[in-house]
Amino acid sequence: MISHEKPQLLFWRSPLFLSVVFGGLIFVFGVAYFFYGLQPISSDGDIQTFQITRGERFAGIGARLSQGGLIKSISVFKMYSLVSGRAQRFQPGTYELDVSMSVPQIVRTLTTHGSNEVEITIPEGYTLRDIDSLLSEALVIDEGELIQTQVEDLVSGFPFLEGVDSLEGFLFPDTYRFERQSLVSQVLSRFLENFRDKAWLHLRDEEDWYDRLILASFLEREVPKFEDRRLVAGVLLKRLDLGMRLQVDATISYAKCNGTFFECEEGRVLREDLDISSPYNTYERRGWTPTPISSPGEEAVRAAVTPRKSSYLYYLSARDTGETIFSRTLDEHNTNRVKYL
Repeated sequence: MISHEKPQLLFWRSPLFLSVVFGGLIFVFGVAYFFYGLQPISSDGDIQTFQITRGERFAGIGARLSQGGLIKSISVFKMYSLVSGRAQRFQPGTYELDVSMSVPQIVRTLTTHGSNEVEITIPEGYTLRDIDSLLSEALVIDEGELIQTQVEDLVSGFPFLEGVDSLEGFLFPDTYRFERQSLVSQVLSRFLENFRDKAWLHLRDEEDWYDRLILASFLEREVPKFEDRRLVAGVLLKRLDLGMRLQVDATISYAKCNGTFFECEEGRVLREDLDISSPYNTYERRGWTPTPISSPGEEAVRAAVTPRKSSYLYYLSARDTGETIFSRTLDEHNTNRVKYL
């Protein structure tokens, strides 16, 4: 008898089986590629500086890591970042990476909060521009951000800024820790909170407190010792009452150097500089300068609000020692100039 049944198709030759096998191979190769992509590119290599800017997406970070030869696969980097839950946790700042680091190590480094903090010391007597340069060089802010900030944007949080046109003198000198690529508003809040706690505490009861802050900025640049600062504060206030010009050399330096002491190589005051046209020229103009000329420390502020009366009307700083030399008369002052300058 002849059978009319169709021959049975072997399972291993069926489309389903082939699909399962093919899919399995893809999976195996995919897993193998994933783990291969996680591995370091090399066992050793030079350290590279890698910077993440504020608001940069992790896809762009992966592309730059690949271009820098730090990872094998952008896709593996992106997949690992997503699976590990770190895709949205990359921290702006500057990092030290090298090709011996695996993808998990790189991702962990770039997403560890606090790893990008930098300690910055703001010396007494630095200006707004000096501080802006210091912070931008450390990548805490972008260059010019402090200078461009409008004071009125800060008044709601710091009422003592009401009516003030410049932040000069308000960035209190101290040691701070900042995240690289910080928001300028966060940086300024730290400065102004410190000013409120350490400087405003002494100024708030003074009717002419802003003038005293300007005076403190002069003292910070001109006189090193606290008691001498109190005497100089008394001298300058007396000169002001007598209608005399204040004749503070540091104000000339501020004008010459366009509001910076830190990077100015021409800060020394020469005779021809005394005629410079500037509202900060206290040899030509009477009264206070429009703003402070530096950020004074607490000691300078204390000296400005506790001036000492004396018979002196002139002072100078000895060139060799920095000692403050006081004089009662112009003749005595001119004699001291020849002797100490």
